[in-house]
Amino acid sequence: MLATTTIVWPLVSRRLAHDIYRLAWPVLIAQLAVMAYAVIDTIMAGRYSTDDLAAVGIGASIYVSVFVGLMGVLLAVTPTVAHLHGAGQHEDIGEQVRQSMWLTLALTVVAIVLLRFPEPLLAMSQAPPQVAEKARNYLAIAAWGAPAGLAFRLFASYTTAISRPRVMMVLNLTGLALKVPLTWIFTFGHLGVTAMGAPGCALATAICSWVICILAWLWCALAPTYRHHGVFSRWSRPRWGDQWRLTALGVPIGMTFLVDVTAFTFMALFIARLGAVNSAAHQIAANVAAVMYMLPLATGNAVGVLVGQAVGAQKPELARATGLTGVVLVLALAVLTAIILAFGADQIAALYSADGRVRAVAATLLVFVAGYHIFDALQAVTVSALRAYRRAVVPLLASIAGLWCVGLAGGYMLGLTSAIDLSALGLTTPLGAPGFWTGAMFGMLVSSVGVLIYFIVVSGQDCARSSTSRSPAIREGIFPPFTSGLTRSRKPHKPRR
Repeated sequence: MLATTTIVWPLVSRRLAHDIYRLAWPVLIAQLAVMAYAVIDTIMAGRYSTDDLAAVGIGASIYVSVFVGLMGVLLAVTPTVAHLHGAGQHEDIGEQVRQSMWLTLALTVVAIVLLRFPEPLLAMSQAPPQVAEKARNYLAIAAWGAPAGLAFRLFASYTTAISRPRVMMVLNLTGLALKVPLTWIFTFGHLGVTAMGAPGCALATAICSWVICILAWLWCALAPTYRHHGVFSRWSRPRWGDQWRLTALGVPIGMTFLVDVTAFTFMALFIARLGAVNSAAHQIAANVAAVMYMLPLATGNAVGVLVGQAVGAQKPELARATGLTGVVLVLALAVLTAIILAFGADQIAALYSADGRVRAVAATLLVFVAGYHIFDALQAVTVSALRAYRRAVVPLLASIAGLWCVGLAGGYMLGLTSAIDLSALGLTTPLGAPGFWTGAMFGMLVSSVGVLIYFIVVSGQDCARSSTSRSPAIREGIFPPFTSGLTRSRKPHKPRR
Protein backbone atom coordinates (compact mmCIF):
# COMPACT_ATOMS: atom_id res chain seq x y z
CA MET A 1 0.00 0.00 0.00
CA LEU A 2 2.46 2.61 -1.20
CA ALA A 3 -0.12 5.19 -2.07
CA THR A 4 0.37 8.56 -3.69
CA THR A 5 0.83 11.17 -1.00
CA THR A 6 1.65 14.81 -0.53
CA ILE A 7 3.93 16.13 2.20
CA VAL A 8 2.20 19.13 3.75
CA TRP A 9 5.03 20.02 6.13
CA PRO A 10 8.38 18.41 6.97
CA LEU A 11 7.03 15.87 9.46
CA VAL A 12 3.43 15.04 8.65
CA SER A 13 1.58 13.81 5.59
CA ARG A 14 -2.22 13.82 5.67
CA ARG A 15 -2.37 10.88 3.27
CA LEU A 16 0.12 8.89 5.33
CA ALA A 17 -1.87 9.65 8.48
CA HIS A 18 -4.95 8.27 6.74
CA ASP A 19 -3.07 5.15 5.64
CA ILE A 20 -1.70 4.58 9.14
CA TYR A 21 -5.07 4.66 10.84
CA ARG A 22 -6.76 2.68 8.09
CA LEU A 23 -4.42 -0.13 9.10
CA ALA A 24 -4.42 0.66 12.83
CA TRP A 25 -8.12 0.54 13.73
CA PRO A 26 -8.68 -3.17 12.90
CA VAL A 27 -5.51 -4.03 14.82
CA LEU A 28 -6.78 -2.02 17.80
CA ILE A 29 -10.10 -3.90 17.87
CA ALA A 30 -8.29 -7.23 17.55
CA GLN A 31 -6.01 -6.36 20.48
CA LEU A 32 -8.91 -5.27 22.66
CA ALA A 33 -10.66 -8.56 21.89
CA VAL A 34 -7.60 -10.46 23.13
CA MET A 35 -7.42 -8.32 26.28
CA ALA A 36 -11.06 -9.21 26.98
CA TYR A 37 -10.00 -12.85 27.48
CA ALA A 38 -8.20 -11.92 30.70
CA VAL A 39 -11.17 -9.87 31.90
CA ILE A 40 -13.54 -12.81 31.32
CA ASP A 41 -11.24 -15.23 33.18
CA THR A 42 -10.86 -12.82 36.11
CA ILE A 43 -14.59 -12.27 36.49
CA MET A 44 -15.62 -15.93 36.19
CA ALA A 45 -12.78 -17.40 38.27
CA GLY A 46 -13.43 -14.75 40.93
CA ARG A 47 -17.08 -15.81 41.13
CA TYR A 48 -16.09 -19.48 41.39
CA SER A 49 -13.64 -19.18 44.31
CA THR A 50 -10.86 -17.02 45.72
CA ASP A 51 -8.30 -19.79 45.25
CA ASP A 52 -9.23 -20.17 41.59
CA LEU A 53 -8.95 -16.42 41.04
CA ALA A 54 -5.46 -16.48 42.55
CA ALA A 55 -4.56 -19.50 40.41
CA VAL A 56 -5.71 -17.71 37.26
CA GLY A 57 -3.63 -14.67 38.22
CA ILE A 58 -0.48 -16.74 38.78
CA GLY A 59 -1.05 -19.07 35.83
CA ALA A 60 -1.86 -16.25 33.43
CA SER A 61 1.22 -14.28 34.51
CA ILE A 62 3.49 -17.26 33.80
CA TYR A 63 1.73 -18.03 30.52
CA VAL A 64 1.96 -14.43 29.31
CA SER A 65 5.65 -14.18 30.21
CA VAL A 66 6.42 -17.34 28.20
CA PHE A 67 4.04 -16.69 25.31
CA VAL A 68 4.87 -13.02 24.77
CA GLY A 69 8.60 -13.71 24.67
CA LEU A 70 8.16 -16.47 22.08
CA MET A 71 5.52 -14.55 20.12
CA GLY A 72 7.92 -11.63 19.83
CA VAL A 73 10.30 -13.83 17.82
CA LEU A 74 7.54 -14.29 15.20
CA LEU A 75 7.22 -10.53 14.80
CA ALA A 76 10.31 -10.80 12.61
CA VAL A 77 7.90 -12.08 9.96
CA THR A 78 6.18 -8.69 9.63
CA PRO A 79 9.13 -6.62 8.33
CA THR A 80 10.36 -9.56 6.25
CA VAL A 81 7.02 -9.96 4.45
CA ALA A 82 6.42 -6.19 4.28
CA HIS A 83 9.73 -5.72 2.42
CA LEU A 84 8.78 -8.39 -0.12
CA HIS A 85 5.26 -6.98 -0.47
CA GLY A 86 6.62 -3.51 -1.13
CA ALA A 87 8.99 -4.93 -3.75
CA GLY A 88 6.20 -6.93 -5.43
CA GLN A 89 7.97 -10.26 -4.79
CA HIS A 90 4.80 -12.20 -4.03
CA GLU A 91 6.06 -15.76 -4.52
CA ASP A 92 8.94 -15.04 -2.15
CA ILE A 93 6.36 -14.11 0.48
CA GLY A 94 4.95 -17.63 0.34
CA GLU A 95 8.41 -19.12 0.82
CA GLN A 96 9.16 -16.89 3.83
CA VAL A 97 5.85 -17.83 5.45
CA ARG A 98 6.67 -21.52 4.95
CA GLN A 99 10.09 -20.98 6.51
CA SER A 100 8.40 -19.16 9.41
CA MET A 101 6.21 -22.22 9.99
CA TRP A 102 9.34 -24.23 10.83
CA LEU A 103 10.40 -21.52 13.27
CA THR A 104 6.92 -21.58 14.81
CA LEU A 105 7.16 -25.35 15.25
CA ALA A 106 10.42 -24.97 17.17
CA LEU A 107 8.93 -22.26 19.38
CA THR A 108 5.90 -24.42 20.19
CA VAL A 109 8.20 -27.14 21.58
CA VAL A 110 9.82 -24.56 23.86
CA ALA A 111 6.41 -23.27 24.96
CA ILE A 112 5.04 -26.72 25.79
CA VAL A 113 8.12 -27.68 27.81
CA LEU A 114 8.13 -24.45 29.84
CA LEU A 115 4.40 -24.57 30.53
CA ARG A 116 4.23 -28.29 31.31
CA PHE A 117 7.15 -28.01 33.76
CA PRO A 118 6.58 -24.62 35.45
CA GLU A 119 8.02 -25.43 38.87
CA PRO A 120 10.86 -22.83 38.83
CA LEU A 121 8.37 -20.11 37.88
CA LEU A 122 5.69 -21.32 40.30
CA ALA A 123 8.21 -21.32 43.15
CA MET A 124 8.71 -17.57 42.71
CA SER A 125 5.02 -16.97 43.53
CA GLN A 126 5.25 -18.75 46.92
CA ALA A 127 1.56 -19.60 46.51
CA PRO A 128 -0.29 -21.84 49.00
CA PRO A 129 -0.27 -25.53 47.95
CA GLN A 130 -3.92 -25.59 46.86
CA VAL A 131 -3.48 -22.48 44.71
CA ALA A 132 -0.21 -23.76 43.23
CA GLU A 133 -1.89 -27.02 42.24
CA LYS A 134 -4.71 -25.20 40.45
CA ALA A 135 -2.19 -22.96 38.69
CA ARG A 136 -0.21 -26.04 37.66
CA ASN A 137 -3.35 -27.61 36.15
CA TYR A 138 -4.16 -24.30 34.44
CA LEU A 139 -0.73 -24.23 32.78
CA ALA A 140 -0.87 -27.92 31.82
CA ILE A 141 -3.98 -27.21 29.74
CA ALA A 142 -2.73 -23.86 28.46
CA ALA A 143 0.42 -25.59 27.16
CA TRP A 144 -1.62 -27.41 24.51
CA GLY A 145 -3.27 -24.19 23.39
CA ALA A 146 0.09 -22.43 22.94
CA PRO A 147 0.89 -24.08 19.56
CA ALA A 148 -2.36 -22.76 18.11
CA GLY A 149 -1.74 -19.35 19.66
CA LEU A 150 1.73 -19.12 18.12
CA ALA A 151 0.52 -20.39 14.73
CA PHE A 152 -2.21 -17.75 14.75
CA ARG A 153 0.33 -15.06 15.64
CA LEU A 154 2.33 -16.13 12.58
CA PHE A 155 -0.76 -15.63 10.43
CA ALA A 156 -1.43 -12.28 12.12
CA SER A 157 2.11 -11.07 11.40
CA TYR A 158 1.82 -12.21 7.78
CA THR A 159 -1.63 -10.78 7.07
CA THR A 160 -0.83 -7.46 8.76
CA ALA A 161 2.37 -7.13 6.71
CA ILE A 162 0.36 -7.31 3.47
CA SER A 163 -2.08 -4.66 4.77
CA ARG A 164 -5.02 -6.99 5.51
CA PRO A 165 -5.53 -6.65 9.28
CA ARG A 166 -9.33 -6.87 9.10
CA VAL A 167 -9.11 -10.64 8.76
CA MET A 168 -7.27 -10.81 12.09
CA MET A 169 -9.89 -8.50 13.65
CA VAL A 170 -12.78 -10.72 12.51
CA LEU A 171 -11.07 -13.88 13.74
CA ASN A 172 -10.24 -12.40 17.16
CA LEU A 173 -13.83 -11.23 17.59
CA THR A 174 -14.98 -14.74 16.64
CA GLY A 175 -12.71 -16.17 19.31
CA LEU A 176 -14.10 -13.72 21.86
CA ALA A 177 -17.66 -14.74 20.99
CA LEU A 178 -16.70 -18.37 21.71
CA LYS A 179 -14.68 -17.55 24.82
CA VAL A 180 -17.59 -16.25 26.92
CA PRO A 181 -19.90 -19.32 26.75
CA LEU A 182 -17.04 -21.84 26.84
CA THR A 183 -15.52 -20.27 29.97
CA TRP A 184 -18.97 -20.27 31.62
CA ILE A 185 -19.47 -23.96 30.76
CA PHE A 186 -16.05 -25.29 31.82
CA THR A 187 -15.52 -23.08 34.88
CA PHE A 188 -18.91 -23.62 36.53
CA GLY A 189 -19.78 -27.03 35.06
CA HIS A 190 -22.87 -26.37 32.94
CA LEU A 191 -24.50 -28.53 30.24
CA GLY A 192 -23.35 -31.72 31.92
CA VAL A 193 -19.67 -30.74 32.09
CA THR A 194 -17.79 -31.17 35.37
CA ALA A 195 -16.91 -27.86 37.01
CA MET A 196 -13.19 -27.17 36.60
CA GLY A 197 -12.64 -23.72 38.08
CA ALA A 198 -9.38 -22.07 36.97
CA PRO A 199 -8.33 -24.91 34.60
CA GLY A 200 -11.67 -24.45 32.84
CA CYS A 201 -10.62 -20.92 31.89
CA ALA A 202 -7.47 -22.33 30.28
CA LEU A 203 -9.44 -25.01 28.43
CA ALA A 204 -11.83 -22.44 26.99
CA THR A 205 -8.93 -20.31 25.79
CA ALA A 206 -7.15 -23.32 24.26
CA ILE A 207 -10.26 -24.33 22.29
CA CYS A 208 -10.77 -20.77 21.04
CA SER A 209 -7.10 -20.60 19.99
CA TRP A 210 -7.39 -23.79 17.93
CA VAL A 211 -10.65 -22.69 16.31
CA ILE A 212 -9.37 -19.31 15.14
CA CYS A 213 -6.00 -20.80 14.15
CA ILE A 214 -7.67 -23.35 11.86
CA LEU A 215 -10.00 -20.72 10.43
CA ALA A 216 -7.07 -18.37 9.79
CA TRP A 217 -5.03 -20.84 7.76
CA LEU A 218 -8.12 -22.11 5.91
CA TRP A 219 -8.74 -18.49 4.95
CA CYS A 220 -5.14 -18.21 3.79
CA ALA A 221 -5.50 -21.35 1.65
CA LEU A 222 -8.86 -20.47 0.07
CA ALA A 223 -9.15 -16.67 -0.17
CA PRO A 224 -8.20 -15.28 -3.62
CA THR A 225 -6.30 -12.37 -2.07
CA TYR A 226 -3.75 -14.79 -0.56
CA ARG A 227 -3.53 -17.23 -3.45
CA HIS A 228 -0.84 -15.39 -5.42
CA HIS A 229 1.57 -15.82 -2.50
CA GLY A 230 1.34 -19.59 -2.91
CA VAL A 231 1.83 -20.38 0.79
CA PHE A 232 0.47 -23.92 0.34
CA SER A 233 1.54 -24.37 -3.29
CA ARG A 234 4.48 -26.62 -2.41
CA TRP A 235 6.51 -28.18 0.38
CA SER A 236 9.62 -26.40 1.65
CA ARG A 237 12.36 -27.84 3.81
CA PRO A 238 13.98 -25.57 6.40
CA ARG A 239 16.51 -23.24 4.77
CA TRP A 240 19.05 -22.46 7.45
CA GLY A 241 19.96 -19.07 6.01
CA ASP A 242 16.33 -17.96 6.24
CA GLN A 243 15.98 -19.49 9.71
CA TRP A 244 19.05 -17.61 10.89
CA ARG A 245 17.86 -14.28 9.49
CA LEU A 246 14.41 -14.67 11.08
CA THR A 247 15.89 -15.73 14.41
CA ALA A 248 18.56 -13.01 14.43
CA LEU A 249 15.83 -10.38 14.07
CA GLY A 250 13.15 -12.14 16.11
CA VAL A 251 15.11 -13.00 19.25
CA PRO A 252 15.96 -9.36 20.12
CA ILE A 253 12.30 -8.46 19.47
CA GLY A 254 11.14 -11.24 21.80
CA MET A 255 13.66 -10.21 24.44
CA THR A 256 12.44 -6.61 24.21
CA PHE A 257 8.91 -7.79 24.98
CA LEU A 258 10.26 -9.91 27.82
CA VAL A 259 12.08 -6.91 29.33
CA ASP A 260 8.84 -4.91 29.20
CA VAL A 261 6.77 -7.69 30.81
CA THR A 262 9.29 -8.49 33.54
CA ALA A 263 9.74 -4.81 34.44
CA PHE A 264 6.04 -4.60 35.26
CA THR A 265 6.00 -8.02 36.94
CA PHE A 266 8.82 -7.17 39.34
CA MET A 267 7.39 -3.73 40.01
CA ALA A 268 4.13 -5.38 41.11
CA LEU A 269 6.04 -7.81 43.34
CA PHE A 270 8.02 -5.01 45.01
CA ILE A 271 4.93 -2.84 45.53
CA ALA A 272 3.18 -5.83 47.14
CA ARG A 273 5.62 -5.38 50.05
CA LEU A 274 3.88 -2.07 50.81
CA GLY A 275 0.60 -3.78 51.69
CA ALA A 276 -2.74 -4.62 50.11
CA VAL A 277 -3.86 -1.01 49.58
CA ASN A 278 -0.78 -0.04 47.57
CA SER A 279 -0.85 -3.33 45.69
CA ALA A 280 -4.50 -2.88 44.71
CA ALA A 281 -3.88 0.73 43.68
CA HIS A 282 -0.95 -0.36 41.52
CA GLN A 283 -3.10 -2.99 39.81
CA ILE A 284 -5.58 -0.25 38.88
CA ALA A 285 -2.80 1.95 37.52
CA ALA A 286 -1.24 -0.93 35.57
CA ASN A 287 -4.60 -1.90 34.07
CA VAL A 288 -5.30 1.65 32.93
CA ALA A 289 -1.79 1.91 31.45
CA ALA A 290 -2.32 -1.37 29.55
CA VAL A 291 -5.66 -0.24 28.09
CA MET A 292 -4.24 3.15 27.07
CA TYR A 293 -1.30 1.41 25.40
CA MET A 294 -3.55 -0.37 22.91
CA LEU A 295 -3.96 2.66 20.63
CA PRO A 296 -0.23 3.51 20.28
CA LEU A 297 0.53 -0.20 19.92
CA ALA A 298 -1.94 -0.50 17.03
CA THR A 299 -0.55 2.70 15.51
CA GLY A 300 2.99 1.36 15.85
CA ASN A 301 2.03 -1.88 14.10
CA ALA A 302 0.56 0.07 11.19
CA VAL A 303 3.58 2.37 10.96
CA GLY A 304 5.94 -0.61 10.99
CA VAL A 305 4.07 -2.27 8.11
CA LEU A 306 4.01 0.86 5.96
CA VAL A 307 7.66 1.67 6.66
CA GLY A 308 8.61 -1.92 5.83
CA GLN A 309 6.72 -1.81 2.54
CA ALA A 310 8.42 1.47 1.63
CA VAL A 311 11.86 0.10 2.50
CA GLY A 312 11.17 -3.00 0.40
CA ALA A 313 10.15 -0.79 -2.53
CA GLN A 314 13.40 1.18 -2.11
CA LYS A 315 11.57 4.38 -1.21
CA PRO A 316 13.58 5.59 1.80
CA GLU A 317 12.10 9.10 1.83
CA LEU A 318 8.60 7.61 2.01
CA ALA A 319 9.72 5.25 4.78
CA ARG A 320 11.16 8.12 6.82
CA ALA A 321 8.13 10.34 6.26
CA THR A 322 5.83 7.50 7.37
CA GLY A 323 7.78 6.97 10.58
CA LEU A 324 7.87 10.66 11.43
CA THR A 325 4.17 11.05 10.64
CA GLY A 326 3.44 8.19 13.02
CA VAL A 327 5.55 9.79 15.75
CA VAL A 328 3.75 13.13 15.49
CA LEU A 329 0.31 11.49 15.39
CA VAL A 330 0.89 9.22 18.35
CA LEU A 331 2.43 12.00 20.46
CA ALA A 332 -0.54 14.28 19.79
CA LEU A 333 -3.00 11.56 20.80
CA ALA A 334 -0.91 10.54 23.82
CA VAL A 335 -0.72 14.09 25.17
CA LEU A 336 -4.47 14.51 24.77
CA THR A 337 -5.14 11.18 26.49
CA ALA A 338 -2.70 11.99 29.28
CA ILE A 339 -4.41 15.33 29.99
CA ILE A 340 -7.81 13.64 30.21
CA LEU A 341 -6.39 10.95 32.51
CA ALA A 342 -4.64 13.42 34.81
CA PHE A 343 -7.74 15.57 35.28
CA GLY A 344 -10.08 12.57 35.59
CA ALA A 345 -7.86 10.45 37.86
CA ASP A 346 -10.24 10.56 40.84
CA GLN A 347 -13.26 9.57 38.78
CA ILE A 348 -11.39 6.74 37.02
CA ALA A 349 -10.08 5.36 40.32
CA ALA A 350 -13.63 5.39 41.69
CA LEU A 351 -14.74 3.12 38.84
CA TYR A 352 -12.31 0.43 40.02
CA SER A 353 -12.70 0.44 43.79
CA ALA A 354 -15.15 1.39 46.51
CA ASP A 355 -12.33 1.54 49.10
CA GLY A 356 -11.47 5.18 49.78
CA ARG A 357 -7.84 4.41 50.65
CA VAL A 358 -7.31 2.46 47.45
CA ARG A 359 -8.98 5.20 45.40
CA ALA A 360 -6.75 7.89 46.92
CA VAL A 361 -3.51 6.05 46.17
CA ALA A 362 -4.71 4.97 42.72
CA ALA A 363 -5.66 8.53 41.76
CA THR A 364 -2.14 9.67 42.63
CA LEU A 365 -0.58 6.86 40.61
CA LEU A 366 -2.79 7.62 37.60
CA VAL A 367 -1.19 11.06 37.33
CA PHE A 368 2.18 9.33 36.94
CA VAL A 369 0.60 6.92 34.44
CA ALA A 370 -0.39 9.94 32.35
CA GLY A 371 3.24 11.03 32.04
CA TYR A 372 4.43 7.46 31.51
CA HIS A 373 1.92 6.97 28.68
CA ILE A 374 3.37 9.79 26.56
CA PHE A 375 6.81 8.18 26.47
CA ASP A 376 5.34 4.66 26.18
CA ALA A 377 3.38 5.73 23.09
CA LEU A 378 6.47 7.29 21.53
CA GLN A 379 8.44 4.10 22.05
CA ALA A 380 5.67 1.92 20.58
CA VAL A 381 5.88 3.70 17.22
CA THR A 382 9.64 4.18 16.96
CA VAL A 383 10.49 0.59 17.95
CA SER A 384 8.03 -0.76 15.38
CA ALA A 385 9.43 1.53 12.69
CA LEU A 386 12.97 0.38 13.47
CA ARG A 387 11.92 -3.26 13.07
CA ALA A 388 10.94 -2.36 9.52
CA TYR A 389 14.62 -1.49 8.97
CA ARG A 390 15.50 -4.85 10.60
CA ARG A 391 17.03 -3.03 13.59
CA ALA A 392 16.16 -4.69 16.90
CA VAL A 393 19.34 -4.92 18.99
CA VAL A 394 19.67 -1.21 19.85
CA PRO A 395 15.96 -0.96 20.87
CA LEU A 396 16.55 -3.99 23.11
CA LEU A 397 19.54 -2.32 24.76
CA ALA A 398 17.53 0.90 25.14
CA SER A 399 14.74 -1.05 26.86
CA ILE A 400 17.18 -2.74 29.23
CA ALA A 401 18.81 0.59 30.11
CA GLY A 402 15.51 2.45 30.48
CA LEU A 403 13.08 -0.09 31.92
CA TRP A 404 15.42 -2.15 34.09
CA CYS A 405 18.39 0.06 34.99
CA VAL A 406 16.60 3.40 35.34
CA GLY A 407 12.95 2.41 35.76
CA LEU A 408 13.00 -0.68 37.97
CA ALA A 409 16.23 -0.02 39.88
CA GLY A 410 15.43 3.68 40.27
CA GLY A 411 11.88 2.90 41.31
CA TYR A 412 13.14 0.46 43.94
CA MET A 413 15.47 3.08 45.42
CA LEU A 414 12.78 5.76 45.40
CA GLY A 415 9.96 3.53 46.54
CA LEU A 416 11.53 1.30 49.19
CA THR A 417 14.78 2.96 50.31
CA SER A 418 16.20 6.31 51.37
CA ALA A 419 19.20 6.02 49.07
CA ILE A 420 18.18 9.10 47.08
CA ASP A 421 17.86 12.35 49.02
CA LEU A 422 14.93 14.44 47.78
CA SER A 423 14.77 16.83 50.70
CA ALA A 424 15.64 19.75 48.40
CA LEU A 425 12.31 19.09 46.67
CA GLY A 426 10.45 18.90 49.95
CA LEU A 427 10.03 15.12 49.62
CA THR A 428 10.97 12.35 52.01
CA THR A 429 12.04 8.95 50.75
CA PRO A 430 10.98 6.20 50.49
CA LEU A 431 8.08 7.41 48.36
CA GLY A 432 6.24 4.10 48.25
CA ALA A 433 4.22 3.19 45.13
CA PRO A 434 4.57 6.69 43.57
CA GLY A 435 8.35 6.20 43.73
CA PHE A 436 8.10 3.12 41.52
CA TRP A 437 5.95 4.93 38.95
CA THR A 438 8.33 7.90 39.02
CA GLY A 439 11.19 5.55 38.19
CA ALA A 440 9.11 3.85 35.48
CA MET A 441 8.24 7.21 33.90
CA PHE A 442 11.86 8.38 33.74
CA GLY A 443 13.00 4.96 32.57
CA MET A 444 10.53 5.04 29.70
CA LEU A 445 11.70 8.58 28.89
CA VAL A 446 15.28 7.35 28.55
CA SER A 447 14.23 4.38 26.40
CA SER A 448 11.84 6.28 24.12
CA VAL A 449 14.20 9.19 23.45
CA GLY A 450 17.01 6.75 22.74
CA VAL A 451 15.05 4.79 20.11
CA LEU A 452 13.66 8.01 18.57
CA ILE A 453 17.19 9.34 18.02
CA TYR A 454 18.23 5.97 16.63
CA PHE A 455 15.28 5.94 14.19
CA ILE A 456 16.18 9.43 12.95
CA VAL A 457 19.79 8.34 12.40
CA VAL A 458 18.92 5.03 10.70
CA SER A 459 16.24 6.48 8.41
CA GLY A 460 18.51 9.43 7.55
CA GLN A 461 21.37 7.11 6.66
CA ASP A 462 19.06 5.03 4.46
CA CYS A 463 17.98 8.17 2.58
CA ALA A 464 21.61 9.26 2.18
CA ARG A 465 22.65 5.87 0.82
CA SER A 466 19.81 5.96 -1.68
CA SER A 467 20.70 9.43 -2.96
CA THR A 468 24.39 8.60 -3.43
CA SER A 469 23.69 5.27 -5.13
CA ARG A 470 21.56 6.74 -7.91
CA SER A 471 23.09 6.71 -11.38
CA PRO A 472 24.20 9.96 -13.08
CA ALA A 473 21.28 9.62 -15.50
CA ILE A 474 18.84 9.63 -12.59
CA ARG A 475 20.59 12.53 -10.85
CA GLU A 476 20.44 14.54 -14.10
CA GLY A 477 16.74 13.85 -14.48
CA ILE A 478 16.92 11.60 -17.57
CA PHE A 479 15.07 8.84 -15.69
CA PRO A 480 12.63 9.36 -12.77
CA PRO A 481 14.04 8.45 -9.34
CA PHE A 482 12.85 5.19 -7.79
CA THR A 483 11.96 7.04 -4.57
CA SER A 484 9.50 9.35 -6.32
CA GLY A 485 6.61 7.68 -4.50
CA LEU A 486 6.41 10.70 -2.21
CA THR A 487 4.67 12.46 -5.08
CA ARG A 488 3.75 9.70 -7.52
CA SER A 489 2.52 6.16 -6.91
CA ARG A 490 4.49 3.17 -8.18
CA LYS A 491 2.72 0.29 -9.91
CA PRO A 492 3.45 -2.98 -8.11
CA HIS A 493 5.36 -5.75 -9.87
CA LYS A 494 3.34 -8.56 -11.35
CA PRO A 495 3.85 -11.85 -9.52
CA ARG A 496 6.33 -14.19 -11.17
CA ARG A 497 4.86 -17.23 -12.85
